[in-house]
Amino acid sequence: MNPWRGLKNLPRGIWIICAATLVNRAGTMVLPFLVLYLTRTLEISPARAALSLTVYGIAALLAMPVAGRLTDRIGPLAVMKGSLFLSGLVLFLFPLAHSFPAILAITLVFAILNESVRPPSLSIISDMVAPPQRKSAFALSRLAINLGMSIGPAIGGVLAVFSFRWLFFVDGATSILAGVVLALAQWPKRARTGSTHDPQWADARDLGREIEADGVELLPPAHPAADLRAFRNRRMLYFLAALIPAQLVFFQLTSTLPLFLVRNLHLPESLYGSVFTLNTLLIVAIEVPLNTAMAHWPHRRALSLGALLYAIGFGSFGLVTSPAGIFAATVVWTFGEMILLPASAAYAAEIAPPGCRGEYMGLYTMSFSISFAVAGFLGANLLQRWGPHALWGAVFASGCSAALLMSRIGERRGTTPGEPALV
Repeated sequence: MNPWRGLKNLPRGIWIICAATLVNRAGTMVLPFLVLYLTRTLEISPARAALSLTVYGIAALLAMPVAGRLTDRIGPLAVMKGSLFLSGLVLFLFPLAHSFPAILAITLVFAILNESVRPPSLSIISDMVAPPQRKSAFALSRLAINLGMSIGPAIGGVLAVFSFRWLFFVDGATSILAGVVLALAQWPKRARTGSTHDPQWADARDLGREIEADGVELLPPAHPAADLRAFRNRRMLYFLAALIPAQLVFFQLTSTLPLFLVRNLHLPESLYGSVFTLNTLLIVAIEVPLNTAMAHWPHRRALSLGALLYAIGFGSFGLVTSPAGIFAATVVWTFGEMILLPASAAYAAEIAPPGCRGEYMGLYTMSFSISFAVAGFLGANLLQRWGPHALWGAVFASGCSAALLMSRIGERRGTTPGEPALV
């Protein structure tokens, strides 16, 4: 049987989104090398340099709910195009900043614009496919992301040898080009109108509406979102509380891992780029067929296994010193990534009512921003004050706690109308 068969019937709009994503991610260079740029070029201490990632995460945190609400109001395509064009222009201004406050200010603006593309992208993918296709659709999106990421950081590692300035120019140009792809594409009508494949819900605004007939109140059928507001959905909040410890593990990839490899193990910057290349090539080759094979797994099994592989893979960095050991650990946490991220996006889409998916996906992606803001600061300080063993030990514990919480994630099943099932 063809392991890629899950992609066969995906609508054209999904492929357009993935094409733009591929172009954008092929230029991803600034964030992976931002800490090294600040420490090498501006001679800023590692702890202060990691503060730029904290600012990025805080700004993204603020942007996510706004981007989610805008997605529901003006449409996902408009938000995505504006985000790509404007973030590309801001990147051209980055090399002009030479003081640390100016760097933080531009990072703040760039984060707001750059991260605003995530909620509409997840929302439009959720709306354009039926629930059984969502894992395949999100896996295809991540295939585009990681195919691009197999190119961007590797080229960025080479460009950084000559000048860090080129990273900003190339990254900005690819963001603008991705916006051009979306602007010139011929979109199916469904993508413009935001219609949904979920026939149970013709309009999410009708979910909480009581219909009176012959003096009897009729309630809509049960849905995981008893309250349409994402911030009040207990099932969603529990899920995010379980997800954040795993995200704290994953975001060591762009904060403490490059410092650990270059400063503690005295390995070249190009090896860090090779870690990205190995990670993304594995995802390109395996993630789609892996998620096709796991399409009928219970959510709790996929989510808890992915978090556990994060713990083992990143925790192993405390035990290895050679490039071979680094690559072996990367393989382990890459399998965790391939399992956890598509499963978590599909689970968030299942919880969200169709007409409110922008808001729900905004909250889902906001959890990544919270983790990104905290992970770099905590990780860099642990590394600087207590050393790599303390850092990777704490990472292992965080991943294991996420796996334990994920094991109690509930499945969508019949409940009393209006009551979400938590476990």
